[in-house]
Amino acid sequence: MSKPFKRILLTGAAGGLGRLLRERIKPWADIVRLSDMADVGPAGEGEEVVRCDLADKAAVLALMEGVDAVLHFGGISTEAPFDAIMQANILGMANMYEAIHKCGVKRVVFASSNHTMGFYKTTDLVDADMPPRPDGMYGISKVFGESLSRYYYDRFGIETVCLRIGSCFPEPADPRMMVTYLSADDLVEALRCSLFAARVGHTIAFGVSDNKAKWWDDRKSRHLGFVAKDSSTPFEHKFPDNGNYAPADNITITFQGGGFLLTGPQYN
Repeated sequence: MSKPFKRILLTGAAGGLGRLLRERIKPWADIVRLSDMADVGPAGEGEEVVRCDLADKAAVLALMEGVDAVLHFGGISTEAPFDAIMQANILGMANMYEAIHKCGVKRVVFASSNHTMGFYKTTDLVDADMPPRPDGMYGISKVFGESLSRYYYDRFGIETVCLRIGSCFPEPADPRMMVTYLSADDLVEALRCSLFAARVGHTIAFGVSDNKAKWWDDRKSRHLGFVAKDSSTPFEHKFPDNGNYAPADNITITFQGGGFLLTGPQYN
């Protein structure tokens, strides 16, 4: 039986989320092309492995050949000095979308981040139409990616879902993650919906499970059809004060970005 896509490209395949997704996206495509600067290991059945530096424009163009859809998880995934962020997340993003345009790819899921909105307070309820308030250079690079993908949709009709991923780990590690927790199953389902929805235009969605405490209002992406099945509730016994996640003098508690608020410009 033919699969929905002939070839899906997964960038950042050597990263934590890339490794998680590698096997789970195989039912969606005849071939999954795995790419990273780091070693992802040998190609398995139904896989291709292409090592690529996203800052290399020619290499990215070659990487995109024959691709039907892109799951873009590549780049730096934490706060870092701007020079590194610039190469991987900004120049790399520009190279990606130019290659996507030239190769005729029509559907992209961009792994954006909750850190695009990290300077909203923990008492705020944020939706996709509110102005970005990034909490560091990493968050700024994701805002750039969201804006760039919007341009390529407006100018060339390339549809993108920008998924502002919360905290996708086996379980929450602190009270903040009780709010931002995203289970692996919910991440995969959000990606599936983003790829298979009939029309997505340019959508900003929040990648989060159905947790009790909420900072993000995702009603503007309901057309994707994503419904979270999991929740951080099974872990609430570890953080009994979760319901009182209130402002305090510590900015990592006052604002949604958490520990990312203490990094950033000090690197320069």
